[in-house]
Amino acid sequence: MVHYQARLDATFAALSDVTRRGVLEQLGGSDASITDLAQRFHMTLTGMKKHVSVLEQAGLVITEKVGRVRTCKLGSRRLEEEAAWIEQHRQLWSARFDALDELVEQLKRKEKADAKRKRR
Repeated sequence: MVHYQARLDATFAALSDVTRRGVLEQLGGSDASITDLAQRFHMTLTGMKKHVSVLEQAGLVITEKVGRVRTCKLGSRRLEEEAAWIEQHRQLWSARFDALDELVEQLKRKEKADAKRKRR
């Protein structure tokens, strides 16, 4: 459970940043060097290296260094655990909102019935 939770935390932390989500979108189209990514996102190399490192630690990106160029590509993770977690919580909140809707309807019916009794 702890490993599972740490993995979710790392993934959601990595995805919480707009630049890192943009990097993933970019890499979805084609592999890119850190230099290319830094230029596309108007960042310093150091800044982009930090973003790529966070993505790499989450398993979302892998890098390979050939000579002086570090190339980034999407990792093999498919985010199935994260999708399952989101779906579980979506169902939970959906059920809670359905229950709240039902409560609101009951209160409206009661209010309407009380109003009719007062008119008599």
